[in-house]
Amino acid sequence: MSLQEQFAQAQIDSKNLPERPDNMTLLQIYALYKQGSGGDVTGERPGFTDMVGRAKYDAWAELKGTAKDDAMQRYVDLIEDLKDN
Repeated sequence: MSLQEQFAQAQIDSKNLPERPDNMTLLQIYALYKQGSGGDVTGERPGFTDMVGRAKYDAWAELKGTAKDDAMQRYVDLIEDLKDN
């Protein structure tokens, strides 16, 4: 199975995890997904009144420069770990 196929399967699996991950893990999932699917962060950082949007943006921005394939593999590995727990 190619990395792209594994990434697509992990996206499906992420919606059916045995339990909801904590907020920090959810941010990590979001950031790895965005980096793996779209590359480096784009757009303006949300204002301080949008705390959720700002946290998501910051988590994604921390991965700036990470190769898309590396982010996809880390996303797949994280979802697999969460499925097994």
